[in-house]
Amino acid sequence: MSVRLMVVDDHRLLAEALASALKLRGHRVLAAAAPSAGAAELVISRAPEVCLLGTATPAEPGVFDPVVRIKREKPQIAVVVLGPVPNPRGIASAFAAGASGYVRHDERIEGVERAMVKARAGESAIAPQLLQQSFAELLNPAAEPDDEGARLLQMLTPREVEVLVRVAEGEDTRLIAAGMGIAPSTARTHVQRVLMKLGVGSRLEAAALAARTGLLDRAGQGYGA
Repeated sequence: MSVRLMVVDDHRLLAEALASALKLRGHRVLAAAAPSAGAAELVISRAPEVCLLGTATPAEPGVFDPVVRIKREKPQIAVVVLGPVPNPRGIASAFAAGASGYVRHDERIEGVERAMVKARAGESAIAPQLLQQSFAELLNPAAEPDDEGARLLQMLTPREVEVLVRVAEGEDTRLIAAGMGIAPSTARTHVQRVLMKLGVGSRLEAAALAARTGLLDRAGQGYGA
């Protein structure tokens, strides 16, 4: 069944190649254009049944603003996004903007056609497995890598941070006390608190842990400021 459509993509060559392939399969392709400030105006003025909108950055803020405008001014136009393997945010952003479907860039032409037809009929056009993967990731997000250095640094007071830097520089209790203008007993207490908070048993271990986790670099930047 022939669909009257437009193809809009970040890369003009890809847009024209897809448009040509769809023309050969009997579809009426009105235009193929690279996204620009006037992309939404072009789609609105030509009023296709379906717009295939390609993007390389589906999670980038504002990337689906043209979809919002198209759906606001011409709600009868179905927009199907062509994009990379998406993260849940990308898919959610596309549908929140008013898109009727999401198709991966590496989908076969038959898959693109099916999405076009479903979108024109008012149905959501997204592969079930793609939707399942996205929901699975939303429900079980990958854990963010633990920034151990930042976490450990937050446990220390500014005074203890300075003590850690001096310990790492090889200063003994006497030098720490003199450099900070405090009594040796107070310096010794600060050192013991730093060791306890970092969970280590010696000054050498504290210095090694700070260097390994990047805590020493962070502490040094703050101390040197």
